[in-house]
Amino acid sequence: MKHRIVVLGAGYAGAFAAGNLARRLSPADIEITVVNAVPDFVERMRLHQLAIGQDLASRKLADVFAGTGVRLCLALVTSVDSGRKTVAVTGEDGDGELAYDTLLYALGSSVAHHGVPGVAEYAFDVTGRSSALRLRERLAALGEGGTVLIVGEGLTGIETATEFAESRPDLSVALAARGELGAWLSPKARRHLRHAFDRLGITVHEHTGIETVEPTRAIAADGTSIPADVTVWSAGFAVHPLAATSGLEIAETGQIVVDRTMRSVSHPDVYAAGDCAYAIGDNGRPLPMSCASAGFTNMQATAAIISRLTGSEVPTTGLKYHGNHISLGRRDAIFQMVDRDVRSKSWYLGGRTAARLKSGVLKGAGWGIAHPTFGMPKRKRRLATAPDRAGARATA
Repeated sequence: MKHRIVVLGAGYAGAFAAGNLARRLSPADIEITVVNAVPDFVERMRLHQLAIGQDLASRKLADVFAGTGVRLCLALVTSVDSGRKTVAVTGEDGDGELAYDTLLYALGSSVAHHGVPGVAEYAFDVTGRSSALRLRERLAALGEGGTVLIVGEGLTGIETATEFAESRPDLSVALAARGELGAWLSPKARRHLRHAFDRLGITVHEHTGIETVEPTRAIAADGTSIPADVTVWSAGFAVHPLAATSGLEIAETGQIVVDRTMRSVSHPDVYAAGDCAYAIGDNGRPLPMSCASAGFTNMQATAAIISRLTGSEVPTTGLKYHGNHISLGRRDAIFQMVDRDVRSKSWYLGGRTAARLKSGVLKGAGWGIAHPTFGMPKRKRRLATAPDRAGARATA
């Protein structure tokens, strides 16, 4: 019987991982199934562009994995039974169950409401394609002078605010920040960011925590009322509670606790990658939920899975951040270098050059998803337990 690898989620972490596994392991020994709830790959890093009305190329996962040997299961994961090593799913064909020998959990994250009243009922977000399209429809209906409030001063909030203000100068765009705008940036980069906000006419409410969201306004902790025909909530991410009910050991965040190789500390046949993994970086701190973390963790997880299945030494890939890359619309950006402790260095790159670099990163990620196996190689590694090649490392 072939070794069954099931990958949950086809986002940046899951899609890259599935392609890498298919590229490097022999189909004579393994079968790979990717489970995803929607048929398209979602470019999460560009959903703020989709929300403001820009058209993004759609990539069907069926086309992405065509010819790779990866089986695509379009279904929603309803539960994981780590004891029985099964995954329950529901889709167009009804309910079903998938058995696995190795599970890679990469279901990502969604918007974190933080229990703030009104967020679930009235706020919008850009953490998923469906939510971005819902926001797109609402923004399209806003006329000149409509008010949009972005809540959250992180990367998502900054990119969303600047993209909206540049694409729709007829709207009044504001951002509510709990602290100082760009506080983590170097002084020069912070000035660049503020100049960009001033140039785009974005109003900034610093040291303003939003405690209630209503249909046409948001209420700050000090009672200040901020008008908002549309409130976009970008105040952090949260993982699905599915992991908490699976029997896997999780952190307080709900993320799956993994070792240095992205292997579950409680279940050695389960790995996690992306936002759902509670992984410790090279600086001794938990990796933040981000696309960069998705890249680090999926590379480490796939390397570990391949090495353990083929009987070779498990390598360790780097889990170190080099910087933050922030789009400020289509023609401006900031690339901020950071040190080992993720503190901003004095050097940064800004303007059109940084924007072109960010565009290249996005195009590279898109190309990688469209070519998940980077061309199928002629040589693939056999499993160490393969009956006809026990202990073999590779075969022609």
